[in-house]
Amino acid sequence: MNTTMRTLLAGGTAAAALLASGVAAHAATAATAGATTAGKTATAYPAYKKPAIFGTSFQADPGHDFTKGISSRHSGILRGWITDVRDGVAEYEPIKWKRSKTTEGYFVGPPEGDVTAYASPIAKDVVFLSAYGCKPTMAAMTVDRNTGLGAKRCPTSVLVKRHDKQRQPSLITVHKGKIVKVQEIYTP
Repeated sequence: MNTTMRTLLAGGTAAAALLASGVAAHAATAATAGATTAGKTATAYPAYKKPAIFGTSFQADPGHDFTKGISSRHSGILRGWITDVRDGVAEYEPIKWKRSKTTEGYFVGPPEGDVTAYASPIAKDVVFLSAYGCKPTMAAMTVDRNTGLGAKRCPTSVLVKRHDKQRQPSLITVHKGKIVKVQEIYTP
């Protein structure tokens, strides 16, 4: 009788473990599907080709007519910085890396008087990846060590406050006339 009871208990325990693992697997699958759906909502644009992070020339925007006033850049990723933010619209310009004899180098924008600038509304679900954390002090380093790009997702309010006050080198993704992603470039 004892052997029969042990067999029943062992069988019941095994069935419970199997059932629990099946429920856990189903929950993990549902969570992954939910995250994928949420990810598609936030990133419903193609995977554009990233420019060289420390490229030494300004990126061209073929077909853009700068004589017709400031307007949005064509869809893609621009190495640039935001120069002004007003009423949810960001003005931004391309940047390039300038080598230096005394330091590794630094980013520069177009020369004074150059009309190479763009303006696009910031999307409501913009993805802002900071290289310096979400606090105003920018004391934390939140960077992907392999790429030198920001890895900490911060609220849109931090993007607007930080980039409206100072020019922060970034990869700016524009899709259908809106800024959908800003990923800061870490510069020591």
